Amino acid sequence: MPTTIPMLDLSAQIDAHFDEFQAALSNVLRSGRFILGPEVEAFERECAEYLGVAHAIGLASGTDALVIGLRGLGVGPGDEVITSPFTFFATGEAIRSVGATPIFADIEPDTFCLSAASVEPLITPRTRAIVPVHLFGHAADLAALERLAQARGLAMLEDAAQAFGSVTRARKIGASAGGAAFSFFPSKNLGAFGDGGLLTTQSDEVAKTARLLRAHGQVDRYRHAALGYTARLDELQAAVLRIKLRHIDRWNAQRRAVAALYTERLSRVSGIVTPIERAAGEHVYHQYTLRVLDDRRDALQKSLQEDGVTSVVYYPVPLHQIPLFEKGPGKLPEADRAAREVLSLPIWPELDHTHVHRVCDAIERGLKAAR
Repeated sequence: MPTTIPMLDLSAQIDAHFDEFQAALSNVLRSGRFILGPEVEAFERECAEYLGVAHAIGLASGTDALVIGLRGLGVGPGDEVITSPFTFFATGEAIRSVGATPIFADIEPDTFCLSAASVEPLITPRTRAIVPVHLFGHAADLAALERLAQARGLAMLEDAAQAFGSVTRARKIGASAGGAAFSFFPSKNLGAFGDGGLLTTQSDEVAKTARLLRAHGQVDRYRHAALGYTARLDELQAAVLRIKLRHIDRWNAQRRAVAALYTERLSRVSGIVTPIERAAGEHVYHQYTLRVLDDRRDALQKSLQEDGVTSVVYYPVPLHQIPLFEKGPGKLPEADRAAREVLSLPIWPELDHTHVHRVCDAIERGLKAAR
């Protein structure tokens, strides 16, 4: 059995900056300040500058960022929120958590992102917001979605959990008027050493509400103006993230180089479809995700496993098929097809190119065997 190539290996990144991490964490330990201190404040300023937004609010997770972002936009019981069914559970979960109903629109077949054309027919008088998901590091079509939201008087909150540093129309995602929710789960492009999240917004009012809600709705010690959460980014995670933020553009460029090599090798292989990029965007490849055609996905994944190559299906069950959510608008053919065909390959910034070739060789062998 050959040595297994994992989906992700963080060791090179940690080793390269270990002394920086150790020093930063030691400084926090010695300070005795662990909640909403100077590291969080500095990280928020640095993220706001990097992303080109007025406000960045550090939170305990990406899910907290979605929930608090929705509440900040005034979404609540009785409202409908249109979003993608082809995403992690937290997207729909957050909508339900604020008392609203997720309405699932179909996705674009080439990007796996929410389709603006599928959103428009689902808008009703109860629709309050749209939540596009920047899936796998690829920006959704914000131009079309923002035009639609503005024309229909809807709020928009970007689910940017998988796409920190992605670019669309010459700007970083996360700079839309309503806001954006980021996750710093360790596997993300910008990942903490635990959970963490961020809400960005151009709105002073949304930012004020978010800062209130992340700390039990407290306006002053023991004075509470709203039912909030324990949803604060801690100092240790902020210290780590400040170091990583300095390197994110280089790491994303390395991911793009790995992805380019995959595409160069695999675009000539029949039976699969490689990822695409919008002309006005920059994919940061949180995942490198193929379509495997002709019902051969599961056989190929099994073959890769036997060849020592890890692969993962993100996501085998679209949200509109999960019983916890209300029945959606019937079948969503593109989301359903994607769930049957997608397969994500190993990718991280330092992935050795010889390993990329090994993965591609294994795919070619596996597809031949699955015929």
